[in-house]
Amino acid sequence: MSEIVVVYELDQPAAAHTPGRTLRVHAAPASPGLPSAPGPRTYCGRDTFAMAPAPRQAAGEPGSPWYAPESEDLVCASCDAAVGND
Repeated sequence: MSEIVVVYELDQPAAAHTPGRTLRVHAAPASPGLPSAPGPRTYCGRDTFAMAPAPRQAAGEPGSPWYAPESEDLVCASCDAAVGND
C-alpha cells in the first residue's frame, strides 16, 4: 500500500483563522511526489481540500493503526476498511 496521510475533517474549513473542531478522521493516499501531502480524495471518496493534515501521521508499522489512539472514536469506518488495518 502507498503512503497514508491522516487528515481531519473539520467543522470549519482548514483555511479559517480559528481552528475547527474535528468531526471525522480520514485516511488519504499521499500525493505523488509529496509523501506528507494528501492526494485530492480520501479513501472514502471525500475531497481533502478543506481538511487539515494531522500532526501525527501513520507509523507504517505492521499491525499499528493509521490514526492516533485518541482519535479512535472519530475514525471514518470506510477509510479504515479501505486501509485494511483490522
